[in-house]
Amino acid sequence: MKPLLFLLSFIALWQWEPDFDKALQKARDEHKLVLLNFSGSDWCGPCIAFRKDYLESAAFATYADAHLVLVNADFPRKSKNQPAADIVKRNEMLAEKYNKEGTFPLTLLLDSDGKVLKRWAGKPSEKLDDWINELAVVDTKR
Repeated sequence: MKPLLFLLSFIALWQWEPDFDKALQKARDEHKLVLLNFSGSDWCGPCIAFRKDYLESAAFATYADAHLVLVNADFPRKSKNQPAADIVKRNEMLAEKYNKEGTFPLTLLLDSDGKVLKRWAGKPSEKLDDWINELAVVDTKR
């Protein structure tokens, strides 16, 4: 069972769309929502825990595959973890629009036009299944 969970976690990591505009278009084409996550992958403890406990879970991967287009705006501090310059610029533009306060982690559920439908500052307080149910409730209300 553990190898299967690892495989599903690995697959979930590859579902993240690096281009925000393409993510919005994909959401329109596939009638999905966009989950935008702001993280500090090498310095933010709650970000690391959120990714491990929620975003890399098999339950989230299953839900996300059917309902979400995933975008991560990561702001690592260590020079060895810095993304390419174009990704840094993209992440900074996303932060200017959606995360001016610099909250980490910050997770936003957006419609395909980029309108914020739901916002979670910090790691969610709900258990994983309850958090996924929150995503589903917002999805059904649109």
